[in-house]
Amino acid sequence: MTLSGRQFTLTAGGHEATVVEVGAGLRRYARDGVDVTCSYPADALAPKCCGATLVPWPNRLRAGKYAFDGTDLQLALTEPATGNAIHGLGRWERWSLVDQDAASVSLELDIVPQTGWPFELSARVTYALDAGSGLTVTATATNTGSGRAPFGAGFHPYLATPALDRTAVRLPAATRLLLDELQIPVGSEPVEGTPYDLRDGRPLGALRMDDAFTDLQVIDGRGVAEVRTPHGGARVWFDAAFGHLQVFTLENFPGSDTAGVAVEPMTCAPDAFNSGAGLMVLEPGERWSASWGITPLD
Repeated sequence: MTLSGRQFTLTAGGHEATVVEVGAGLRRYARDGVDVTCSYPADALAPKCCGATLVPWPNRLRAGKYAFDGTDLQLALTEPATGNAIHGLGRWERWSLVDQDAASVSLELDIVPQTGWPFELSARVTYALDAGSGLTVTATATNTGSGRAPFGAGFHPYLATPALDRTAVRLPAATRLLLDELQIPVGSEPVEGTPYDLRDGRPLGALRMDDAFTDLQVIDGRGVAEVRTPHGGARVWFDAAFGHLQVFTLENFPGSDTAGVAVEPMTCAPDAFNSGAGLMVLEPGERWSASWGITPLD
């Protein structure tokens, strides 16, 4: 058994993707043999949260603490350097196979009650390839418990690029969240007139980011971000359920000779269990669903 668990290979036309059991993660996505996303070996831990499904919250919770319906709760601190709880509870779990064919796979996880999370939730993720449009990811979550449950979701793909200084980025975001030294939001500012105004797309140059954005432009129910490289790049699209993006630039993706730009669709802001920014509350039996995807650019 590899460290990332069972490997599920999907193909459609010239597209090929590998989805892994651990974290329901996207380990690799390529078109015509060229990597669209950053990848890692099957027998390795996913570096920098590469490709992971982030439920029941994305990003960080300050000190792992929050209150819900009058109860103070404390999660394990999974980011020791900052003392935060990061990226949910499904990242290192083995998700169960539900269904698979040549071009798609569905994985499911029951997130059981535990310290700091006294709720019951069933999550499912379906990855599907199409020869024309590329990769579509559909996520669902159902509150299977008897009480209300706070919920957020996110995904962590890295788009591959030879070098950041030869990469252009377009983000449909009008507002950047201001983060403190622990990467927790403490305010916000319009991007207009700042280096973070990437709404029309431009070369990164010296700009490097680990930033959260909101006020996303959505047209006909879909928002679009682009990472353009000398070889084409890719478009990350997301439906209106994803109201935030985290963007993280990485000069050297671990174990490779490429750089990466993580464009992370998130339903809520970092620390949403405390701020309420984008937080959902699922009633008993309530089901949530949303989609996002990656389309390679010529």
